[in-house]
Amino acid sequence: MNLKEEILKLKEQLDVTIVAHFYQRDEVFELADINGDSLELAKKAMNTSSKYILFCGVGFMGESVKVLSPQKRVLMPKIACCAMARMIDVDYFDESLKKLNDVGIKSEDLLPITYINSSAAVKARVGEMGGMVCTSSNAYKIIQKGLESGKKIFFVPDRCLGQNFAKSLNLKSTVIGDGTDPHEADIICYDGFCSVHQLFSVEDIEFYRNKFPDILIAVHPECDPRVCDAADFVGSTSQLIQFIKDLPQDQKVAVGTEYNMVNRLREKNTYILSSTKPECPTMNETTLEDVYRTLKAIEKDQDEPYENEIIVDESVVKWAKVALQRMFEV
Repeated sequence: MNLKEEILKLKEQLDVTIVAHFYQRDEVFELADINGDSLELAKKAMNTSSKYILFCGVGFMGESVKVLSPQKRVLMPKIACCAMARMIDVDYFDESLKKLNDVGIKSEDLLPITYINSSAAVKARVGEMGGMVCTSSNAYKIIQKGLESGKKIFFVPDRCLGQNFAKSLNLKSTVIGDGTDPHEADIICYDGFCSVHQLFSVEDIEFYRNKFPDILIAVHPECDPRVCDAADFVGSTSQLIQFIKDLPQDQKVAVGTEYNMVNRLREKNTYILSSTKPECPTMNETTLEDVYRTLKAIEKDQDEPYENEIIVDESVVKWAKVALQRMFEV
């Protein structure tokens, strides 16, 4: 019996649901009971009856499942850490607030919004300050709702997402430390970014437009604002999937997002918008061997925490859940 068959056999025997993000490598993605983007996975996992969630993705996603479903045991074959999520922690968050305070912008005049690509601790800090979580698919609505407070938006950690949605709303944005005046901005962005989506450039778009005059360019809003401005469609992971599925088969499209997902979309007339393979290194850490080893651990059904079990402090769960629930309400 090969490893894949062993995994399928264990999955049938155990009270476990395997979930996998769109960016996972194919052999892992194909084994999952639930596929989706980060928030979709957390919500679907919350609604399963399984005692165990085996989450194939990156650490902040496993934490989101635990925050929304604290009664479930959430294990990750690899607790890989999203590079963007690592760019912001509570200390960096507070240091950024202090920089803004030092130039005369009071904390009470700011409404923090954190992209879901952040730790549970950062989400909790945002929740305590009256803020919300957002995703790339709902950021437009969340920012609009946030602006109703009359406060400036403090957006963490992805500067590109903040800048792109500010543009779409005809608002002014600034990035902390870029030399511009934050007093003049509606949205103040933390200086974080996605290393994969930074690979795409306007030159890549020009290359494909010159090669195929009728080609469409579809990119994720984590891309640089200049890339988004030059694209035909900008959307979240799930929105990109739907956009490409709806295209005629003979319509060529170049896509600016993670390689594994794009590679699965359709066989013909789909191109990667980069000469470098845009493969997320942390999303690709999880292997079949890791999944098998984690299922064998679950088979023991032990009372003590597992090696790769997601544990979130109760106080963090409380406020991170508040920040997430505010998003759900919007």
